[in-house]
Amino acid sequence: MYSFVVTTSKGLDDLLMQEIARLCPDLQLRTKPGQVLFDGELSHAYRLCLWSRLANRVLVTLAEGECQDAEQLYALASKVNWSAQFAVTDSFVVDFIGTSKAINNSQFGALKVKDAIVDQFQELFERRPNVSKDSPDIRIQCRLWRDKLGIYLDLSGGSLHQRHYRLRAGSAPVKEHIAAAMLYRSGWTVNRDKVLADPMCGAGTIVIEAVMMASNQAPALNRLNWGFHGWKKHQPELWQRLVDEARQAMCEPVERFYANDIDPVMVSLARQNASTAGVQQYIEFSSEDACAWQCPAGPGYLVTNPPYGERLGELTQLLPLFSAWGEQLKRHFAGWQLSILTSNRDLLRQMKLMAGKDYKLMNGKLECQLVNFSMDEKNCEIRQQTAAGQDFANRLAKNLVKLKSWIRDLDSDCYRLYDADLPEYNLAVDRYADWVVVQEYAAPKNIPESKTRKRLMEALMHIPAVLGVEHDKVILKVRQQQKGKDQYEKLSTQREYLEVYENGARFWVNLKDYLDTGLFLDHRKTRQMVRQWAKGAEVLNLFAYTGTVSVHAALGGAKSVTTVDMSKTYLEWAKRNFDLNDLNNPYQYRFVQDNCLEWLKGHSGKYDLMFIDPPSFSNSKRMEGTWDVQRDHIALLADAKVCLRRGGRILFSNNLRQFKLDEDGMAALHLKAENISSQTLPEDFKRNPKIHHCWVITHAD
Repeated sequence: MYSFVVTTSKGLDDLLMQEIARLCPDLQLRTKPGQVLFDGELSHAYRLCLWSRLANRVLVTLAEGECQDAEQLYALASKVNWSAQFAVTDSFVVDFIGTSKAINNSQFGALKVKDAIVDQFQELFERRPNVSKDSPDIRIQCRLWRDKLGIYLDLSGGSLHQRHYRLRAGSAPVKEHIAAAMLYRSGWTVNRDKVLADPMCGAGTIVIEAVMMASNQAPALNRLNWGFHGWKKHQPELWQRLVDEARQAMCEPVERFYANDIDPVMVSLARQNASTAGVQQYIEFSSEDACAWQCPAGPGYLVTNPPYGERLGELTQLLPLFSAWGEQLKRHFAGWQLSILTSNRDLLRQMKLMAGKDYKLMNGKLECQLVNFSMDEKNCEIRQQTAAGQDFANRLAKNLVKLKSWIRDLDSDCYRLYDADLPEYNLAVDRYADWVVVQEYAAPKNIPESKTRKRLMEALMHIPAVLGVEHDKVILKVRQQQKGKDQYEKLSTQREYLEVYENGARFWVNLKDYLDTGLFLDHRKTRQMVRQWAKGAEVLNLFAYTGTVSVHAALGGAKSVTTVDMSKTYLEWAKRNFDLNDLNNPYQYRFVQDNCLEWLKGHSGKYDLMFIDPPSFSNSKRMEGTWDVQRDHIALLADAKVCLRRGGRILFSNNLRQFKLDEDGMAALHLKAENISSQTLPEDFKRNPKIHHCWVITHAD
């Protein structure tokens, strides 16, 4: 009798327990999250290795006990008689899962167990077994939870979800055991006389798993490498008898299976995978848009893993797809049962269907839900489209009309069209040439997230039609209250840059990779002021970001322009903006990567014009202490004054809404400040007058 642990993805443990109960009805089972545990014979473990469609690994327990420090860990591993498990000539590897206060690094935990194993072999045989991470003969798995450690031998050797028929997968594949779980949860496995179809089949995994079920093919029947092959307690005759029985149990499926995908390359890949699995002849493949595809037979079960829109920008493309797909299902799939896997219920809501039961599960590291729908008379009703989001659409259209003549005269293709005008639609809409960037502000805590998400989806559905842009040119970002350089934090790594223009200058913007695009639209008029004042002046741009102010100063005829920022990325971006405008004199234009505060404090240069636009707050690792613009602005301006020539000007700006200039502190510095915030506010930002504050600061004497 052995103690076994069978693992699976979180959310599938109950389903796995039901499967094990069917395969081995004489066992007493218990569950933990992602695990089923039982005591049984080796035949039970072999049967599960061969037949389980839901398990990831089958582990046999070697030792369990307390593990409160590294010494206890080593001692527990040393209690196992390792030479009774495998030979000194075999290679092995230790997988360590979990951490605790004492063992806070899984690699350290694996190393201590490895040391215990090789030390025991060294003492017995004066020889050490080799460690092999790529293809070990024996795989040891350790699972640490709080101060409890289990040490196991992995009988499966590798995850059982790998059936070895998938040559390649698509960009967002569903794992084989998840596909099997979807089929179980859909209800098709108890109604196999019904058609099974996947209209967005990708690599074909769901339909292939269904055919293997229908033909009673053990999922691991053709697996060649097993973790128990190098185990000394392996019983080859018992294993071979179970394999032979499994081969004899196979049958011809009588069910009908259909796999469709809009991408013919994916359909070709699905065919290859089905061929490798030996089931291609039972599946009818097609390549059409799911929004137009009709299954040749039915009604039956439609089980699918459509795109989720994990990246925010993808939502804008997927919303109309799911809306159109919902219409197609209502018209042509009456009487069908639908099971759809998603990590984004907002997309499913666009289908206008009443959901039935749903199940939470993990697809890899992604939290997902499998949602079931019954295409009954109620769900197939074609309802007249409601005016959801019409208030937003009307306001956006009204703003567009109001700004139309201003936009026509504007010497720029970047401007704001909407800025939280309606409280329930708390977002900003900006135009960048042919693209639209939608920024969702963080909602107040008293507003349910479901409500804000619903409003956002409504807005995203209307924006393309109102502004006359394609859905794939609408980019969504989520903006929350930021601190320090957080507003510059990377969201993506697509590195796609778009050239835009503004008042005779050209700039590169990046609409996808960062929260901000590289061009602060609210400072359009401020940049114009700098350009007008820069002729013949020596200009300093501090906290320069992508150098857009520096470009305008240079184009305005500045004698010299010094651009300072702590970020190498943004200084390189600034240099590219200079190159784009044919500004390439290294003696005239200087770029400095440094902590702006420290650099200014130790700087002795003199300037006629300084633009200083610091962050509201920063705790960057590259600076000592923290920066708070309200607390520290007088100290900053004191250092700036040292570098300001008589008759020169500092253009000081920040976007802290509640900021108050310390007038007493300014007087003590003998500096004079003129508030020009209203003068720097562009027409498209007048709905939000506190978007920034701006002063012209000069010597008072």
